[in-house]
Amino acid sequence: MTERVTKAVIPAAGLGTRFLPATKAMPKEMLPVVDKPAIQYVVEEAVNSGLTDVLMITGRNKNALENHFDRMTELEATLAAKGDTAKLEKVNYSTELADMHYVRQGDPKGLGHAVLRAKMHVGHEPFAVLLGDDIIDERDPLLTRMLEVAEGKGATVVALLEVDPAVAHMYGVATVEATDEDDVVKVVGLVEKPAPGTAPSNYAIIGRYVLQPEIFEVLERTEPGKGGEIQLTDAMLELSDKDIAGGVYGVVFRGRRYDTGDRLDYIKAIVQLASERDDLGKELKPWLRDFAAGLE
Repeated sequence: MTERVTKAVIPAAGLGTRFLPATKAMPKEMLPVVDKPAIQYVVEEAVNSGLTDVLMITGRNKNALENHFDRMTELEATLAAKGDTAKLEKVNYSTELADMHYVRQGDPKGLGHAVLRAKMHVGHEPFAVLLGDDIIDERDPLLTRMLEVAEGKGATVVALLEVDPAVAHMYGVATVEATDEDDVVKVVGLVEKPAPGTAPSNYAIIGRYVLQPEIFEVLERTEPGKGGEIQLTDAMLELSDKDIAGGVYGVVFRGRRYDTGDRLDYIKAIVQLASERDDLGKELKPWLRDFAAGLE
C-alpha cells in the first residue's frame, strides 16, 4: 500500500486556439457546457473522488478561472436581495467546492512542464492530474478506480480508452500486458502521437493520471520531445522502462467521456449532457428528433 492521494493538479495554461475567436479574451476552460464552465465539471470530479486540495496550473489571461471559484459579493448580494435562492446556491457552490490554489506555468513548454510546476505544492506525495478537455460522466467513476489501483500497487496509473486505430495517432498510445483484473493492464511501452499507421496498440491515454512523486525528478531531466515540448508521456515511459516507483499501470475506461477540446465534440458533449438532464431533456429530445428528421 502507498500513501493516500489527497491532491489534484489541473493544467489549464493552454491558449485554446481551436476555439478562436471565442477564446481570444476568455480561457477555453471557461467555455460553457450547458450552464457550467467545462473546468467546473473537472473540479467536481476531483472533489467527488475525495480530492479537495486542487492546484490549477494557469497562464496569462486566465484570471477568469480564479474569479469563477472565488467569492463575487456584489452578485451574491443582488441575488440575495431578490430572494433568488436557487441561483445564489449555484454561485456559492462553485465558491465552496474545493480548496483552490493557483500557479502560473510561465513558458508554454508542454504538459510535462506544467506538471513539474506543481512540485512545490505537491511535495513528496502521490497526486492526481486531470486535464480540462476531458469530461468524464459522473455516472461512470474513473478517477476513484484509478486512485484505488494506485494506492493498492504503489504505482503510477493512467486512464486508457480503446479507440479506432485510425485515430490512434492523435493520442499518446500504450503497449500493455494483461493482469489478473479485467480493467487493469500493465503498461510496458508509451509513445506520444505516433505517426499514422504505426501505433503499437489502440489503447489511447486520456486526460486522467495518478502520478507518484518520483515523476518530478524524471521530468526535470526529460528533454523536449514531440512538438518541442516536455512530454509527460516520455517521463512516464522512463518510469515504465526502469520500473521506477512501481512502474505504470492503466485502467481501461469503458464509460462515457466527453471531449471538449475539439469544436465538433464540444457541441456533441453539450447536446448529450443537456438531453439527459431532468430540467432540459424532456423538451430537448423531441426537438432533436424533429430537427434530425428534417436533415437530408
